[in-house]
Amino acid sequence: MRAPGYRTRVLAAALFVVLFLVAAGVVLWLHGPNWSQLGSTFNSVRWGWVAVALGLNLLSIVARAMAWKTVIDQAIEPPRPGYRAVISAFSVGLFANAVLPGRIGEVARVAVLTRRAGKRKGIWATLLGTVFAHRVFDLFPVLALIAFVFATARMPQWAVTTVELFVIVGLALFVLALLVARQRGGSPLDGLGPVRRLIAMARQGLGVMHAPLAAAIAVAFQFAGWALQLLAVYTAMRAFGIHAPLPAAALVLLLLNVAILFPLWPGNVGLYQAAVAAPLLSYGVATSRGVAFGVGLQAIEASVGIGIGMIFLAREGLSYAILKEMPEAGQVDLKSEPTRHRIHVKKRPGAGDSDET
Repeated sequence: MRAPGYRTRVLAAALFVVLFLVAAGVVLWLHGPNWSQLGSTFNSVRWGWVAVALGLNLLSIVARAMAWKTVIDQAIEPPRPGYRAVISAFSVGLFANAVLPGRIGEVARVAVLTRRAGKRKGIWATLLGTVFAHRVFDLFPVLALIAFVFATARMPQWAVTTVELFVIVGLALFVLALLVARQRGGSPLDGLGPVRRLIAMARQGLGVMHAPLAAAIAVAFQFAGWALQLLAVYTAMRAFGIHAPLPAAALVLLLLNVAILFPLWPGNVGLYQAAVAAPLLSYGVATSRGVAFGVGLQAIEASVGIGIGMIFLAREGLSYAILKEMPEAGQVDLKSEPTRHRIHVKKRPGAGDSDET
């Protein structure tokens, strides 16, 4: 049952978003890029490069899902979810993050695997911990990307401080993960605040930190995912007639991920395009072409994430309405899956809870 005033808060939030979008639209119309040039940019798109970018994005998703599978295998005892189950859950999470504000996708992918795991004790909290560990392993390829950008790209001065802060926060999270992983056992979870609750989750899913080889494999998969994503950005630039070098694509990828780290609204539309167009100015790319590229790049990523997410959403017997009802990661009950967010769907005949293939 909804808390009193829930509907009022939702309506107020919706009104704020509408007013913000209207104001942003007026500003863009009056002071934005040359809209006629923006339209002409789409007329010259090279669709062969778009197809390559789509394929690279798809491979990046698979690589990152494999990194999560490696983390999961170290966190739970057999039977463990198989590759198909993990890719399905990961894709549903991408879909949820793309179409809903917040980080609902992190809970959604855990919910998919939890349903397959049956009534195994503690699986909900442990899988949430693996999501945290999976995100922590992003730090290594991100640091490599930052080093590459600082060494080769034309980094705008305004972005330097932001990236430095991003690195500090990332390193702090990694140290936190190591400290949490070293603590054996748990503590009562009732009454914990959001931060301590997330730490408690992490402790139960950071088993991979005790297995150096598995951790190295997970990091390698994350490196592969980021490298494929970088190549996807580079090929998408070619599709939109932007012939800047690979360091420019790396700069776009870095600043884009920093800008959309916290989803403010579905897709962060507008902010996404600004984060793409701004760094390309130092490479002589006009604002109109940069914005058009931002629209195209987001469309490419969304078509892959949302497309395969919808396929796996249907395969799992879920719906968009169920995703909307899920809490964010810091709000869930770690002892068991929250009752009002349980997923009651019929499994297809022959569908198993787990597989090792």
